Amino acid sequence: MNISDDHQDKDCDATHQEIYKFFAGVMILIFILALPLNGSVLHLFIFKLKFWKSNTNNVFLFNLVLADMLLLFCLPIKSYNFIMGERRSGNDVTCKAMLFMFLLNRGASIAFLAVTSIDRYFNVVHPGRKNLLRALKRSPQISVLIWLLLLPLTIPPMMKTFQCCKSLKNHDAAVDVVDSLTEVVFFTQILIPFSILVYCTARIVNRLRRKTVGDRTKLKRAVILVTTVMVVFSLCFLPCTIARMILLIVRVQDMSQQIQDQADVVFDGLLVLSYMDCLLDPLVYCFSSTKFKALYLSTYFPFLVQTAVRRADGSMRKSAQPLSCKRDSVVLDS
Repeated sequence: MNISDDHQDKDCDATHQEIYKFFAGVMILIFILALPLNGSVLHLFIFKLKFWKSNTNNVFLFNLVLADMLLLFCLPIKSYNFIMGERRSGNDVTCKAMLFMFLLNRGASIAFLAVTSIDRYFNVVHPGRKNLLRALKRSPQISVLIWLLLLPLTIPPMMKTFQCCKSLKNHDAAVDVVDSLTEVVFFTQILIPFSILVYCTARIVNRLRRKTVGDRTKLKRAVILVTTVMVVFSLCFLPCTIARMILLIVRVQDMSQQIQDQADVVFDGLLVLSYMDCLLDPLVYCFSSTKFKALYLSTYFPFLVQTAVRRADGSMRKSAQPLSCKRDSVVLDS
C-alpha cells in the first residue's frame, strides 16, 4: 500500500466510533421498519392497483417505492462498516457498488418526488393544457428515461472516494475537474428539484387562494400533497446538502484535523437522516390518493376498517334514536 492509499484509508476511518455505532443502530432500525412497509406498498402497486393500467400517477409512485426498496438493501452493509469503524467498505468493488446503488436510487427517489409534484401542478394550475408529462405518465417511457438519465450522473462520484470527502484539496488540474464535477452533480441533484418543489407548491397554494367558487377539495388535496413532498424533501435531503457544503469549506481551507473530523461526523449523521426518506415516502402515497389509503388499510389492516365502520354505524344509530322517539311521542299525543 502506498502513502496516498494509506492517507485515503485514514480519511475513511470513523474517528468517533461510538457515534458511528449509534448511526449504525439508526440505519438498522430504519431498515427493519421500512422494508415491510415498502414491500407491502410494492405488493399493492403490482397486484392490487396494477399500476401499468392506471390513469393516475401510480407509475411515478411505483418507481419511487422501487427506488426506496433498492436503497434499503444498502443499509445493512453500511451499518456493518460503521460498526467496524469504517466510513465505507474497505473493499473497492463493494464500495463502488454501494456508492452506485446509493447515488442511483437516491437520485431516482428525488426525481420521482419532483415529477409527482410537477404532475399535480399541471393537473391543478393548468388542467386543460396538454403536456408531454400527462401524455406519457401512463406509460413507462418517462420513467425509463429518468432512470437512464440518472446513470451518467453516478460516474463522476465513483471515480473518487466520494464518501470520504477530500474534494478540491489537490493541485492536479485533472483531479480538480473530477472533484468539481462530482460536487456539482451532488448539489444540483438536490437543489434543482427542491427549487421545482417550491415553485409548484407556491403556484398551487396561490391557485387555492384565488379560487372562491367551485370544488376546492381537489385543490386542498393537491396542496397537502406538494406540502408533504416538500417537508419530506426538506427534512431528508437539505440538511446533508448543507453539511456537505460546510465540509467542503472546512476541507478546502485546511482547518484543524479535529474540526475536519467533526465535520465528517455531522455529514455522515445527516446522510443517515436522509435514509428516513424510505419511511416518509409512504405519506406521499397516502396523500396522493384517498383510494390508495383506503385500499392499503382494507388489505393489510382490515380490523381497523371494520372498527371504523362499527363506530360509524353506532354513531348513526345514536343520532337516529332521538328522532324516532320524537315521532312516537307525536303519534301518542295525537
